[in-house]
Amino acid sequence: MLKKTVFSLFFFLVILTANAHVTHYKDLKSLEFDLYRNNKLIGKHVYLFTQNNDNLVVNSKINFKIKKLGITLYKYQAEGTEVYKNSKLLSFNSKTNQNNKKKYVNIEQKENKYFIDGSSYKGKVPTDYIIGTWWNHAIVQAQAQISAVSGRIIKQKVTYLGKETIEINGKKIETLHFNFSSTDKKLDKNKKLNTDVWYEEKSLNWVKASFNKQGLWEYRLKLAK
Repeated sequence: MLKKTVFSLFFFLVILTANAHVTHYKDLKSLEFDLYRNNKLIGKHVYLFTQNNDNLVVNSKINFKIKKLGITLYKYQAEGTEVYKNSKLLSFNSKTNQNNKKKYVNIEQKENKYFIDGSSYKGKVPTDYIIGTWWNHAIVQAQAQISAVSGRIIKQKVTYLGKETIEINGKKIETLHFNFSSTDKKLDKNKKLNTDVWYEEKSLNWVKASFNKQGLWEYRLKLAK
């Protein structure tokens, strides 16, 4: 079992390198996820991929509401745009309305650094940090994430949990399963990273994510085209 797990991880990393981060998405137009909380559908998250000359532009939009007895208790809307050239992030911009609390991030690459202007962090970081959007499987090799909501820096530990067959919308998918956790144990519980992410074994497309935060949250791939 251990040999199979190690081989699967080695295979994943070889394919990851061969696909050079984001380039294997050049033929993909969109990823659409259903978002569940405690197994109840509450919204969706859509990524649109556009090739603009040498640049790959990734537009995302998420929208969900939590209701009880027909009354909206919590609502969340966000839009973001990532721009890549030769698999390197050139810029990122996002705006989020989190239950009427406004958050934002603006990132620009220059002088071999990422300059961040965010609602939670302003400063510069190394370019091997990565935007915390799970579609980019290069995140499994990163030492830290940059929050796509507020720009805060999240130092991470990535644990490979092995191959796993999962079922989404009645379809069985062969996946590679990872856990992402915060290395800073002093963080407040609500700020700690502890997310499980599944990538389809052959395509390396993101197909599922889950985490617990006042309930079980799940992203389940609905459509990839």
